[in-house]
Amino acid sequence: MGAEHQIRLAAFRWLEEKTAQDDVLSWHDLQQGFTFQGRRVTLVGPQGIWKPQVLKMPLSITTSPHSDYNDFMRGGYLSYSYRGTDPKHPDNVRLEKAMLARIPLIYFCGIATGKYVAAWPVFVVAADPARLTFTVAVDDARFTVEESLGEADQLRRRYITASFKTRVHQRAFRTRVLVAYRSQCAFCRLRYVELLDAAHIIPDKDPAGEPLVANGLSLCKIHHAAFDRHFIGVSPDYEIVVREDLLSEEDGPMLTHGIQGLHQRKLIMPRNSRDWPDQERLAARFDSFRRAI
Repeated sequence: MGAEHQIRLAAFRWLEEKTAQDDVLSWHDLQQGFTFQGRRVTLVGPQGIWKPQVLKMPLSITTSPHSDYNDFMRGGYLSYSYRGTDPKHPDNVRLEKAMLARIPLIYFCGIATGKYVAAWPVFVVAADPARLTFTVAVDDARFTVEESLGEADQLRRRYITASFKTRVHQRAFRTRVLVAYRSQCAFCRLRYVELLDAAHIIPDKDPAGEPLVANGLSLCKIHHAAFDRHFIGVSPDYEIVVREDLLSEEDGPMLTHGIQGLHQRKLIMPRNSRDWPDQERLAARFDSFRRAI
């Protein structure tokens, strides 16, 4: 096994360890990278197509947090832009060589400033100089060397790539909602990020349930569950409403302070008004809440 392949496998192992608890990675950690046989291996750099000094071929490709996710997902694969407009730029040439040599890479997708979700191994499977795009497939971590692919292998890759797309949307939605709400529950101000979720106002299974901050609320897990099950609603004027039958119940302090005490309080809002919950979406969700009572 050559040194280049050993370094790639070491990078994959490093990512496995880093994402064991939380699969959202910081730019700082990726830029610091890891040490391999006394030499530092950086996973990202100033250019999207990144080749650390210890390698002859690219190690990773990175998409900006400001990219449109709908643009880079096509036909069950990822579409990755060339660097600049010159197909002969050294970075583009190296990535095409990686395609021809079937070299496994890492794909970092930016979901917010300084926050990335990774997929590995990925393979460049096509290059289109006329459109300045590469086609990239995500594969199972067991397949670190690409071999001749049959139809079943192609279907596997499309499925894994589609699953990655879903994960990107979920992580991007959660990260952006929590940032907007300053990492606190919009009902009770709980600030433990590990106990916070990004709740959809219009559920994500609904065609209108887009992964937008304006369709989200930062809620602690118990209030997320209460909101999803219509124990608690939010009116279009941002008032928290507790179901009437719960207001008359007697139980422990969690019900008294954690649920009943929220009734008719105002939602804790993001500082930026563009991130405020969309009132039309709140009205539609509040109608569902009223019907469920």
